[in-house]
Amino acid sequence: MTTTDDASGTPAAHPRFAEALRELGLGDLAGRARRFPEATRTAAEAAAAIGCELSQICKSLIFAADGVPVLVLMDGASRVDLDRVREELGAEKVTRAKADVVRETTGYAIGGVPPFGHRSRTRVLADRSLLTHEVVWAAAGTPYAVFPMEPKELVATAGATLRERSE
Repeated sequence: MTTTDDASGTPAAHPRFAEALRELGLGDLAGRARRFPEATRTAAEAAAAIGCELSQICKSLIFAADGVPVLVLMDGASRVDLDRVREELGAEKVTRAKADVVRETTGYAIGGVPPFGHRSRTRVLADRSLLTHEVVWAAAGTPYAVFPMEPKELVATAGATLRERSE
């Protein structure tokens, strides 16, 4: 694992995400991103590559609540309860967003969606269990890169509303 893509010194984080970090005053996080030779599209793959607990992975998942995109930040060991999300949002129907909606909303492909720095502003829900760790790891804009962040800062930066685990 490296903090750069290759010998050229290119940062591991997706350039658009690195720019979003700079704009948020968090440019140092781009330098702490790690890139892996193999994709880490799943939480389990990311945890294995990093060498951390599965629950230290922050999944950034896009759902459609009555057709409106919403971001759910969930620890890697848990599953999202769609009924709880539906109730929280007062929606009739909540489904997993299709790949084109994810890319259009966030600017990133599934497996590489970071918790913030998206193309469009969405409502964000975060699982409170993320706060049980000193550091969590989230996608840095590609399926090959992750970055570490203190969970309270991550939740605040994402503008998330904290909710209890919905298993």
